[in-house]
Amino acid sequence: MSDTTAGLFLVPLPAAVAARDGADFRLGEATRLAGDLDTAAAFADLVAVRTGIRLAEPAARADGADTVQFRLEPQRPGGAESYAITVDATSVAVVSSGAAGLFYGAQTLAQLLAGDEEGGWVIPAVEIADAPRFAYRGVMLDVARHFFPVETVCTYIDRAAELKLNHLHLHLTDDQGWRLEIRSRPELTAKAAGTAVGGGAGGFYTQQDYAAIVAHAASRHMTVVPEIDVPSHTHAIGLAYPEITEAPVITDTVRENVAQYGGDLPAAGEPYTGFAVGFSSLKTDDEATYDFLADVLGELAAITPGPYLHIGGDECLGTDPDDFAVFIARVTELVANLGKTPLAWHEAGAAPEIAPSTIGQYWGFVSGADADNAAAFARGGSQLILSPADAVYLDMKRDPDGPLGLTWANGATSVERSYRWEPADVIDGVGEADILGVEAPLWTETVRTLADIEALAFPRIAAAAEAAWSPATGTHPDRTWASFRTRLAARGPAWQAAGIGFDRSPEIDWTGA
Repeated sequence: MSDTTAGLFLVPLPAAVAARDGADFRLGEATRLAGDLDTAAAFADLVAVRTGIRLAEPAARADGADTVQFRLEPQRPGGAESYAITVDATSVAVVSSGAAGLFYGAQTLAQLLAGDEEGGWVIPAVEIADAPRFAYRGVMLDVARHFFPVETVCTYIDRAAELKLNHLHLHLTDDQGWRLEIRSRPELTAKAAGTAVGGGAGGFYTQQDYAAIVAHAASRHMTVVPEIDVPSHTHAIGLAYPEITEAPVITDTVRENVAQYGGDLPAAGEPYTGFAVGFSSLKTDDEATYDFLADVLGELAAITPGPYLHIGGDECLGTDPDDFAVFIARVTELVANLGKTPLAWHEAGAAPEIAPSTIGQYWGFVSGADADNAAAFARGGSQLILSPADAVYLDMKRDPDGPLGLTWANGATSVERSYRWEPADVIDGVGEADILGVEAPLWTETVRTLADIEALAFPRIAAAAEAAWSPATGTHPDRTWASFRTRLAARGPAWQAAGIGFDRSPEIDWTGA
C-alpha cells in the first residue's frame, strides 16, 4: 500500500489521497456539525452506528475549532458527484458542487473514523480529492423470483449507497410473478402476483409502496430503474392476460433445468415456481400486446422520476429472431416516445431498428466472448452498462458448497475474481467512452430474506463499487487486489457495527471484525 493511503483503508478507492502533517482530528460529543443540514445529519447517523457517539444537531453555520463542515460550493470545479476533504487537528471540511458529492464525501469521512489508543475516535489528518469514474454505478435486485418488502429494499439501498452506488435496478416482473400495481391493468396483481420460486407467497408493491422506495432512494442520491422484462420472462402475464401470450416452448434446456432444480414443467394458465428460463413469450405480432405495453409502460413512466425504463429483452428462446427484432424496435421506440431512455439486456443489440437512444446491459462473461450484440450498442452511438456474470452477479456462490446462490457463471465467484477485471478490457471495440457504468445484479432464485441478500452481496458488492467508482486498473498504485483485500478487511468492524451479515470469506483477513 502506498504512503498516501497507509492506514486510510477506504472502499471504493478515492482518486487521490495525501496524508497531512500534524495531529489528527479528535471526534467526540463536543464536535459540532455545520453546513448542509441533510448531509450533516446523515454523517451523524453514520457516526452513531460506528462509534456510539451522538453528535449535537447540526447547524447551518458554525465557526471555530472542533467543527466538521459540509459545504456546497456550486462554482467549485468538478462534477456534482465529486468532493474534497481536508482534515487537520481542529477542523474537517467536506466540499462539493453538488448534494450528491457532499453525501459521498460524508461516506468517505465515516470510513476514515479510527479508534485510538485512548479509547476515543479520530479522523486522520488527510486531504482527499475524489470523483467517480463512471456515471452509472448500480445494483439490481430481483423482486420477481422472490418478493421483498419495502423495508428490505430500503435497507439494501442504504447499504449500496454507502459504497457510492447510485442506481437501483428493480427487476419487477418475471415468469414467477408480477410485482407492481398497474391501475390500468388490475388483473396483473389480482392474478399474477401471488406466487414465487418454490411456491412462496409472492406479493406486489402498490404505487404508494413504489413511491416510497423511489423517495428513499432519492434521499440517498440513488435513481430507481424499473424493469418490465419482455417479450420473454412473461409467463406471469399469461395468468392475467392469456390472450397476449404464447404457449410455453418446452426445450431440452428447460427439461434439464427442471431435472436439476426440481419443480414442474411450465404449463399455460398455471403459476410457474421453478428456475427455468426462456420458455415464455408475448405474442409479438398481435396489436393487443402493444396496447398492453403502452398501458403498462406509460403508467410506469408517469410514476418513475428517473430517466430510465428497462424493457428486458434477454433469453427470448421462445421468440422467433425476426419477430424479436421487430418487437424490440417497437417497444424501445415506445419508451423513447414516453420521454425515457430505454435500457435492454445485450441480446437486444441484435435488433437493427432498435431506438438509437437505447442503453445496452451486458451480462456475458469477462472474456467478452460472443459479445457482438453488446458491441452493437457502441457501434450505434449509444453506451453499455457492464454486468459480467462471472464477476459481478452477486447471486453466484462464493463458496461452491454454500447453501445460497448458483454456479452457472463459470462456477463459484471468489472475492478475488469479483475484483480482478477491468471494464474497458471486456468487449473488443468497447472503450471507456462507450461504457455508461457498472451494475451488480442479484437474482433471487435461492434468496428469500435480507440476511440472504447480505450474505451473497457482501463483500463482493464492494468490488463492483470499486470497478464503478475508482480509477482504472493500472492507473493508481492501490488499484490492486493486494490493496483491496487489505482495505476490505478494514471495513469488517464497520459492517459488523451496522448489523450487516457479510460473508467472512477466507480470502480476507477479518481479524478484528
